[in-house]
Amino acid sequence: MRLVVISGRSGSGKSTALHVLEDVGFTCIDNLPASLLPSLVRQLDQHPQSQSFAVSIDARNTWQDLQEFPEFLSQAKIPGLQCEILFLDARSPVLIQRFSETRRKHPLSGQTTDLKEAIALERRFLEPIANSADLTIDTSNLTLHQLRDLVKQRIVGNTGPGMALQFQSFGFKRGIPVDVDQVFDVRCLPNPYWKPHLRSFSGQDKEVVEFLEAQEDVNDMFEDISSYLRRWLPRFINSNRSYFTVAIGCTGGHHRSVYLCERLYKTFKNEYPNTQLRHRELEQLQKT
Repeated sequence: MRLVVISGRSGSGKSTALHVLEDVGFTCIDNLPASLLPSLVRQLDQHPQSQSFAVSIDARNTWQDLQEFPEFLSQAKIPGLQCEILFLDARSPVLIQRFSETRRKHPLSGQTTDLKEAIALERRFLEPIANSADLTIDTSNLTLHQLRDLVKQRIVGNTGPGMALQFQSFGFKRGIPVDVDQVFDVRCLPNPYWKPHLRSFSGQDKEVVEFLEAQEDVNDMFEDISSYLRRWLPRFINSNRSYFTVAIGCTGGHHRSVYLCERLYKTFKNEYPNTQLRHRELEQLQKT
């Protein structure tokens, strides 16, 4: 039996994630009281005809129940249960903007608590769940369609018992992703951006690939990162990690990081069947 617990701050995309799982056949329950999680699992275990479930637990719970979430989760883990926790979040200014645009009322706001205070308070209430999460997704820069695709890729695509490995490229000038496990900085490598004839291409294009493959430092960096991952990924798997995201960052996130992520993806997908690829800055270009 598989159970996915979805949580996160209001406005981060929990409903969207729950609907994605419902569309692919999960039995979904919204706004489950955290204290009912153990009894729900025991009840579901008596109905083996349905194997995939998703529940949403959010700040509409009492804060006492949210603080005890790790204990409820421990009580819910029974033999044969594959349990994963997905935590969605976004930067506070983004959440404020989303609420302002939709004119929805935040569940924790009131006469004495404004929207900004409610969003900060919600983060503190949900901290026990956030700290227990197997996978965290920052939705700040994602469109609705991108979030749906990412949930399908990371949750629905992770059907086996092995770890889901993702390589993600990014640009440091737009900040380090908060939803990653390991970051490698490759800004020390030769930059195709300074070659006028290569500037408009990306690390997926033949012209940039040929340039970077001819650089000794680039090949050395690839070998060092590969060696590190080959040694330590099995340790993460043995510690019951369901997801692991490796982020490669260069200045703009268009050339060096993209090239290395593509190369690492092609290398490790043979060793880890559930290996995925994402290019943050290239996705942003597609939105504009």
